[in-house]
Amino acid sequence: MSAVATRPRLGFLGVGWIGRQRLDAVAESRVADVAAIADPALAGALDTLDELLEADVDGIVIATPSALHAEQAIAALEHGLAVFCQKPLALDAAGARRVVEAARREDRLLGVDLSYRFTEAGRCVRDVVRSGELGEIRAVDLVFHNVYGPDKAWSNDPALAGGGCVLDLGIHLVDLALWALEFPPVTAVTSRLRGEPLEDYAAVQIELETGTVLRLACSWRLHAGRDCVIEATFYGRDGGVSLSNVDGSFVDLAAERYDGRQTRQLVAPPDEWGGRAAVAWARALAAGGRYDADAEEYVAVHEVLDRIYGRGA
Repeated sequence: MSAVATRPRLGFLGVGWIGRQRLDAVAESRVADVAAIADPALAGALDTLDELLEADVDGIVIATPSALHAEQAIAALEHGLAVFCQKPLALDAAGARRVVEAARREDRLLGVDLSYRFTEAGRCVRDVVRSGELGEIRAVDLVFHNVYGPDKAWSNDPALAGGGCVLDLGIHLVDLALWALEFPPVTAVTSRLRGEPLEDYAAVQIELETGTVLRLACSWRLHAGRDCVIEATFYGRDGGVSLSNVDGSFVDLAAERYDGRQTRQLVAPPDEWGGRAAVAWARALAAGGRYDADAEEYVAVHEVLDRIYGRGA
């Protein structure tokens, strides 16, 4: 591996729709160079991760089926490379912990595409929540309904996908809520999952040590009258703040502040946020970024997901 320079050399593992989006965003940002691509479906590309690891790169961006993420990330980290991985980082908390431990052991930068943290609306909501102006946060309503289901065959295979709408969609809002609230301990999780072989509807309650209650509803193929419904609303003693999508859009997000019956818009679209998480990771790598202890937050999110799926205490 070459030493990280001002413009790190990156390899891309998997360049389907989302992988290509991240590649294009990094290339357009000019913070890093696209040095190699591995995707057996792409003519002229490398075929395997092993070939990519032997290329002259400083980090890799992983966008492969979910079940492959953890082992591929660990292999890259142990090869001395930084890693940016599509969510989920692993299929369970044990897998996520192994990846984070590898990043810490090898002192390598690890990023996960939990992209709602990088939206203007998401950051605005976080800032309002953390400012204390809402007072005690008593409840958070999280909604992600999608009229579509996943269109990849592997996305409906439990062995390859690991979960349904919770692992696909709910993970974003669980992460966003815990991140905004600065990751307080979780004391109880109850859930109802519907659908086979993977859940296509979930209703979840998450209780925090602070007394805050998170209520998550997410689904695939819901008859919602629009493409999707996305919402993260924080209700405090002295006010509220909300992120929501506009007119059923997957990309247009707004933030609003609530005081009694009054609503004030804080953020409105447009906001080109799709590849922002990958670009931020590449920029940190270009600046010499190594292991960041904030990666522990990825494990905390997966611990909550494990409890939603009945895999934890």
